Amino acid sequence: MTNPPAHDEPNLSQKEILEVLAGLLSMLFVAMVSSTIVSTALPTIIGDLHGNQTQYTWVVTITLLMMTVSSPMWSKLSDLFDKKLLVQIAGGIFLVGSMVAGFADTVPQLLGARGLQGLGVGGLMALAQAILGSIIPPRERGRYSGYMAATMAVATVSGPLLGGLLVDTVGWRWCFWAAVPISLVGLGMLQKFLHLDSVRREVKIDWWGAVLIAIAASLPLVWVSFAGREYDWASLETAYLLVPAALAVVGLVFVERSHPEPLIPPKILLEKTTILAIVASIAVGIAQFGTSVFLSQFFQVAQGFSPTEAGLLMLPLIFGSMIGATMSGQWITRTGIWKPIMLIGTVVLIGGLMLMGVTDHSTPVWHLSAFMILMGLGQGCLMQNLVLVVQNTVDVRDIGAASGVVSFFRSLGGTVGIAVLGAILTNRVSDHIASGLQAKGLPVPDDATGGGNLDLDKVPEPFLTIIRHAYGDSTGYIFVVAGALTVISLVAIWLMPETELRTTVRKVEKEDPLGLESAID
Repeated sequence: MTNPPAHDEPNLSQKEILEVLAGLLSMLFVAMVSSTIVSTALPTIIGDLHGNQTQYTWVVTITLLMMTVSSPMWSKLSDLFDKKLLVQIAGGIFLVGSMVAGFADTVPQLLGARGLQGLGVGGLMALAQAILGSIIPPRERGRYSGYMAATMAVATVSGPLLGGLLVDTVGWRWCFWAAVPISLVGLGMLQKFLHLDSVRREVKIDWWGAVLIAIAASLPLVWVSFAGREYDWASLETAYLLVPAALAVVGLVFVERSHPEPLIPPKILLEKTTILAIVASIAVGIAQFGTSVFLSQFFQVAQGFSPTEAGLLMLPLIFGSMIGATMSGQWITRTGIWKPIMLIGTVVLIGGLMLMGVTDHSTPVWHLSAFMILMGLGQGCLMQNLVLVVQNTVDVRDIGAASGVVSFFRSLGGTVGIAVLGAILTNRVSDHIASGLQAKGLPVPDDATGGGNLDLDKVPEPFLTIIRHAYGDSTGYIFVVAGALTVISLVAIWLMPETELRTTVRKVEKEDPLGLESAID
């Protein structure tokens, strides 16, 4: 198959691009906020709905899990169907999930609604990137990708702030209902301003690939969530979960190699840049999602701030992310060079995480603020730019699948990261509480941590002080773990071949002088 002629190139003005971008970003903002807005509201929500610790964790992870396993399907559908229609469907699914979550009377109802939200979020994330890739050349995309990355970063870390404000004012149900009017505005803007040429292609949906991806991503997360508490790490239950997951991975390899329209095209994965971007994205996802959730917990539990105050204290992370995303996007647009700014961002992120690793319950807030600025700067330089460099390696017809691959692994990293870091934190907190009680000659009750709940209002002294110190002295360790994992991102980006971003949306023939693209087709 040859590339389309030059006149098929989109030719949108900056005003038209910004109109489309405004609609996309408003939808993307509320979708991303939904993944973290409940972090400060969870103690209240779980208390009202009479939930337990396991359900507490899954209120967050179910959304990220559904977002992760659905994004490859959405991405591939965007290469086969009308992107405008798909983004409207994804937005509608998210809206329904948000409304149902606000009316939930039990934790299972809430988990079902959160899963529906996650399905919509996966579509909005994948389709927003695919739409940008369809209308803007990679060289110019840096500027607009910076806006998208800033939106994602701000949404991720501002969720706890918004959740705290809503819980303290109008109630936790508005953590879900508040997304409805903003989403409706975004959908209206997309209906009015987004106009894309439909590409007619034979539709062969990779259903088996979707099922195998869901199994391979879900079972390890379930294992991490329950291992060490419900059963031993090395146990028959572990085998029941990990063996099917491994078989699903093997089956996925065979399915994707033989299917005419695979969700994860092997030809994209054979690209060195894509493989390295995937490796980098996993660690970045852990830093992006995991740290924002546990920072809010640290401020509330270890230092005794209210939900609103905890959200406000995370503003340095928001500002750092905005600055990092915007400045890196502008730099890439002006120069066409992406590697140096991403390497610098990774080093800054590692530095911020490691500095956070030395914190304890007595660390001054201004120290934490400085460390969070560094973390935000690093995250902003990496998130969307990893997608950008992969999009630069493919033609517009595969832009959805390429974008989805990177987003999938970044979300997977965040989903597994929250579960793994949460398990590490729980174990260290338990050890610190036990040693703290023993040091004071006190018995160690089974519910010394408040039943695994962060609502400590009913915990008496001296247990309360010991619990606060335990959380404060344990949280730093998970930042060290995240920092060590981010070193993997640094190595991956360092090994990426440095290529200049092209100035056309489509890959032109001169970039394929041997006719490899036609041979593949």
